[in-house]
Amino acid sequence: MTLSLTSPLQPGASLVLTIDRLDHNGAGVADVQTDAGLFRLHMAGALPGEQVRARVAHVSPHARGQSQDAWADLEEIATASPQRAAPPCPAHHRCGGCPLACWAYVAQVEWKRELVVEAVATHKELLGVKVAGCVPSPQPFGYRGNAKYVFGHDCDGRLVLGAYAPRSHEIVDMSDCPIAEPALAQVTSALLTLLLQHAIEPFDEVRRTGLLRYVVLRANTDGKVLVALVTGRETWPEAETIARELAAACPAVLGVVHNINSTSGNALFGEAERLLFGSASIEDTIGPPRVRLGPRSFAQANRLVAGRAYHDIVAAAARLGSIDRVVDAYAGAGGIALSLAPLAREVVAIEENLAACATAQAFLAEGEAGDPGKRIHLIAGDVADHLARVGTADLVVLNPPRKGCAPAVIAAVVQLHPRLVAYLSCNPASLARDLAALARLGLRTVSITPYDMLPQTPHVEALALLDGG
Repeated sequence: MTLSLTSPLQPGASLVLTIDRLDHNGAGVADVQTDAGLFRLHMAGALPGEQVRARVAHVSPHARGQSQDAWADLEEIATASPQRAAPPCPAHHRCGGCPLACWAYVAQVEWKRELVVEAVATHKELLGVKVAGCVPSPQPFGYRGNAKYVFGHDCDGRLVLGAYAPRSHEIVDMSDCPIAEPALAQVTSALLTLLLQHAIEPFDEVRRTGLLRYVVLRANTDGKVLVALVTGRETWPEAETIARELAAACPAVLGVVHNINSTSGNALFGEAERLLFGSASIEDTIGPPRVRLGPRSFAQANRLVAGRAYHDIVAAAARLGSIDRVVDAYAGAGGIALSLAPLAREVVAIEENLAACATAQAFLAEGEAGDPGKRIHLIAGDVADHLARVGTADLVVLNPPRKGCAPAVIAAVVQLHPRLVAYLSCNPASLARDLAALARLGLRTVSITPYDMLPQTPHVEALALLDGG
């Protein structure tokens, strides 16, 4: 329902309106018609169908199409949605990491399918492609196997391990985050206690003073945890002592790594790394295979849903019959490559992250992956460059970052003449764009299945299967 105003939309204005939909960040949206034109008003915490009172905070001066965007702060929910739920986290409205935690889970899953449907519908090349129902997570909470925390002062001046609130540098305490696996909360609490006891100072990115920037935790299916402590300088005399004390306080700690990141900007890790305690990597089970992960390795945060997606890729591959070569592009820790190895004579796995590739390569070289691991040829480097050298492949797997595949990657995939392409994406927009590009080059999308890899957030994963003819 569009609200009509005779006066201009300005910051500070208080409005009563009805929410029509959610934007791609999970914020409620209402349309406001003024004499100056149509505005899309976004407000975090509001759900479709709710009547709310909101105060306008910012109006964009830039038009987008036939309308402009504006943002408002939610002041009151006059009529709540029957699908509104009580979020199990006191930081829900400040953190911004789980904007959908106030929405019934079944509604979240339905909405995520619609995100994929909308993205596909923007490309005429994908006309008629069906999007299956979104596969839900078996665990809507307590599913996340990794956590990344900023070390710093919250708004009350307390030192915490947390996350930046949206569009700010205010740090929100995340030590009891309900989407993280329980083992992570235990280690986080013990580590914060030790950091306070040793009077460790947070790194100040402006003054370049202090020490600790980030803490990165990774848990496995056995409840073991790998800890990475990222500092802004190399010298840290207390590091090994803190690592040993953390392991003594938490038997779940498998290893503690010190990563040095003295650069400016938003990069999480630096290149230099040293082991403080135990193991520098951790093994986990994602689907059937076991993989080895270092602090900088990429792996899906929700191993149960990732395992289901990997299973579906394997099932599609099995229908091909005899498979000579599989190419797994953006291979990460090698979970998909290891899942497919029993079906193929050879798997070429390409990964651009050198640190992750080195960890996976060591795992394969030690024979920990068994006989299927011997069929995997792991390559570190640029995906487009190495795809162009492969020759041919029966199956190509694509699992790129959010930006999707570069045009050179799309062209290289087509030159491999695959019988099947499996494209696993975390961004419906870039997925649809790339599927349209592949369609123009003769690869037809036959199915798309969304997966709720990150419940309570607006993110959705999707697997597209393409027929090479």
